[in-house]
Amino acid sequence: MAVSKARVGVGFIVAGVLTLVFGTVLCFVGPLIVDDQIVKNTVIDPKNELTYTMWKDVPVPFFMSVYFFHILNPKEVLNGEKPMVEQRGPYVYRKHIQKDNITFHPNNTVSYREYRSYYFEPSMSVGNESDVVTIPNMLVLGAAVMLEKLPYAVRLMISATFKTFKEGPFLTKTVGELMWGYDSKLVEFLNKYLPGTLPSSGKFGLFAEFNNSNTGLFTVFTGRGDIRKVHKVDSWNGLTELNYWRTPQCNMINGTAGQMWPPFMTKESTLPFYSPDACRSLELVYQRSGEMRGIPLYRYVAPTTMFANGTVYAPNEGFCPCRQSGLLNVSSCRHNSPVFISHPHFFNADPVLLDFVQGLNPNEDEHGLFIDIHPLTGVPLNVSIRLQLNLYMKRVSGITETGKISEVVMPMIWFEESGYIDGPIVSTFHTNLVVLPAVMEYTQYGFIALGLAMIILGVLVHHRAKAPDKEPVKGSHGHDRQQKCVMSDSEK
Repeated sequence: MAVSKARVGVGFIVAGVLTLVFGTVLCFVGPLIVDDQIVKNTVIDPKNELTYTMWKDVPVPFFMSVYFFHILNPKEVLNGEKPMVEQRGPYVYRKHIQKDNITFHPNNTVSYREYRSYYFEPSMSVGNESDVVTIPNMLVLGAAVMLEKLPYAVRLMISATFKTFKEGPFLTKTVGELMWGYDSKLVEFLNKYLPGTLPSSGKFGLFAEFNNSNTGLFTVFTGRGDIRKVHKVDSWNGLTELNYWRTPQCNMINGTAGQMWPPFMTKESTLPFYSPDACRSLELVYQRSGEMRGIPLYRYVAPTTMFANGTVYAPNEGFCPCRQSGLLNVSSCRHNSPVFISHPHFFNADPVLLDFVQGLNPNEDEHGLFIDIHPLTGVPLNVSIRLQLNLYMKRVSGITETGKISEVVMPMIWFEESGYIDGPIVSTFHTNLVVLPAVMEYTQYGFIALGLAMIILGVLVHHRAKAPDKEPVKGSHGHDRQQKCVMSDSEK
């Protein structure tokens, strides 16, 4: 009986050691298995049904919210007074994105064009596209700055042309007209006799060239052979660098196309991407960790240096000529029109910009941009890109439409492009990338705990099985001595 228990104890010890070893091995092999699966499923490949669909069609809800800066005192502005603006909106549009002309190449890259279209969402908007707002007339005030160095007589002729076509310094139009285009005799004249002067050959609108358009021909790495390159841009419209800016660094096309990033990100990682709309590469930096519906995430935000001028941040010198810090001069890629991009309400910009316009109230919650990334896969979970379009305007002698306008960088609109993973996709994402790795982790630790418990149990069983072999010997010797003592007493 004792020998049998001892064998059982040894059996428990052996089984416990094997279970402990298996659990320990799983601790090292488990993460490698997970990483290998992530690599296989992150590569841009039609066989990867979930991630390829997310990359190709972006099946999550995506919206563009537009806010107008309605000018309350246009007559006073024309007389040199400070502009007073009132924010109107949001006017929300559902954005549909789809990649087309997808072509895979032998060097592990894929080319595509991404088409975008916008659909007005009245239920999500504050107002309708029929709302009327007043903003600066880019055709007049923008052209005045562009042409200010021409001879005075030419400027007088330009001013006369504006009057002929009844173009004034400010526009009072509906939201729909300002967004997607309005009829203008001047635009018709320019397109007929000076083709190429305007960015669009049709109606003139702030977003006329965006709707039903594509962002250019992107060629990106698929990640096959080197997962660190997945989604990174190899070329855009056949270019590996730009020619808009003054330095090679500023002309670099860095990072991805701005929708997905390589996996296995750390807090030291950044989010570089190329934006055709901003005409340059941008880079976000880590801010904090968090969760979205149980899925871990890293939040990345714009550094204060993103739109800093060359004086504040030397590497940005190539984006100049610069004005105040916080403004990006995009005239070089916008037909030389005096247009500047900034954060909404001049957030993170030189505070002096707020002194020239009344009605702006910048704060990070409403006007800072961010991208929430699942660090293990590089897939965005929640995105909010916020930018503002500004027009530099001033009095130009000879062009009487500019009146006595004070020199000012005038905010016209700001917009937010936002989207987040929702519905069945987030459930699948949570199951595959949170639940299953967690089950594997708990399983490996469970095997370790079970192995230790079996070893301890086996030692106890083995110890108790050996103990009875010694106890009877001691007991019998004691009983013999007691008998001898009894006999001695009787003999006496």
